[in-house]
Amino acid sequence: MIYDTLASYYDALVKDDQATQAWVEWIEEFTEPCSMLELACGSGEITHALAQDGFSMNALDLSSEMIEQARKKDRSVSFYCGDMRDLSQFQTYDAVACLCDSFNYLLDKAEVRLFFKEVFDHLNPHGLFFFDTHSLDRIEEFKNEYNETGRIDNIDYQWSITSEEDIIYQDFAFYQANGMVIQEHHMQRVYDPAWLEEVLSEFFDILSVRTDFDKKGIDSGEKYFYVCKKK
Repeated sequence: MIYDTLASYYDALVKDDQATQAWVEWIEEFTEPCSMLELACGSGEITHALAQDGFSMNALDLSSEMIEQARKKDRSVSFYCGDMRDLSQFQTYDAVACLCDSFNYLLDKAEVRLFFKEVFDHLNPHGLFFFDTHSLDRIEEFKNEYNETGRIDNIDYQWSITSEEDIIYQDFAFYQANGMVIQEHHMQRVYDPAWLEEVLSEFFDILSVRTDFDKKGIDSGEKYFYVCKKK
């Protein structure tokens, strides 16, 4: 299971308080505190920040290890282990969020359409759907392989990112003191925003599209940010 190994090291690798605050401020531009379901919540950094601001949070992640990391941060949030493609166990909410490139783990166009329908079905009337996705620029950026090495808790690691066609591959290796190497392999698909907006329009009115929080519309950058309202 991806992220089960990575969970122990996730915050040390990617935690960014400034970025967390930027996601929270972006969401709070469009809604006051309300009931929200966060999908693929990871270690719960954004979940916790929203709960602190008064949002009534439920959160879901596929990795039980990530859920355990998230629960350590905030016992006021109801965390669940499960697949964001099946929300049948949940009620409806004022808002649903899928953040930090988690959407890009959906690798098939038919799967994306079904996911949007699942979100639609679990929103209250006129509820809001927040998500971000890798930009097309990331495909070009990672044609030249990115490599990072470092040390976390006395464990050496290597993190590489590369792209081929519309797929971004991320590989993690953690070198244990006993000589074992624990690896994780991740795949994410990058979708053309024109196609995304066409499919979204079946279920939602698109209220806002930005690139990297502060650029209106689709522009050069790392991520596209969508705010959508249930039709």
